Amino acid sequence: MLNHDVINSAQSSVLCWLATVDEQGQPNVSPKEIWAVLDEQHVVIGHIASPTSVRNIAQHAKVCVSFVDVFVQKGFKVQGEARIIDKGQAEFSKWAAPLLPMAGERFPLHAVIVVRATAVAPIVAPSYRLYPQETTEALQVQAAMKTYGVSRH
Repeated sequence: MLNHDVINSAQSSVLCWLATVDEQGQPNVSPKEIWAVLDEQHVVIGHIASPTSVRNIAQHAKVCVSFVDVFVQKGFKVQGEARIIDKGQAEFSKWAAPLLPMAGERFPLHAVIVVRATAVAPIVAPSYRLYPQETTEALQVQAAMKTYGVSRH
C-alpha cells in the first residue's frame, strides 16, 4: 500500500500532518517533524509533544496522515488506524528505530504513534488538474521558489 512513490514523496516532505478526532468529534490537525514510512503498511510518528493527538488516538484509532512536498506541490494522504507504543513497551525499539536518528538528543521520544495504512490517495495542487498540459513538476518548483524567495544550492 505504501509503495515506492509514497516513500519517495514522504522522504522529500519536511513535515507530516496528523489528523485525529476527540470524543466529541472535534478534529485536531497537528504537524509532526519526526516521522517516517517504515514499510509497505506503516507510518511511524514520534510522540515528542503530542498530548492531544495521543489522547485522541486512545479514544478513536482512525487517523489521517498527510504530507506534501511544498515545492513540487504533490504528496499523499494515508488513512489508517493508529496505536500508541510507549517507551516502556518491549516493541518500542522496533518502531522507534527509524525515528531515533532524526530525534537525536534534542527531541525525547515519549512514545511512537504507529499508523497502519488502510487507504492511500494522492494530494496534488489544483494546477496539475486544471492545467495538465502546462503544469510540470519543474515549473511548480520554479514558481514555489520564486514565491517563497528561496533557491537550491
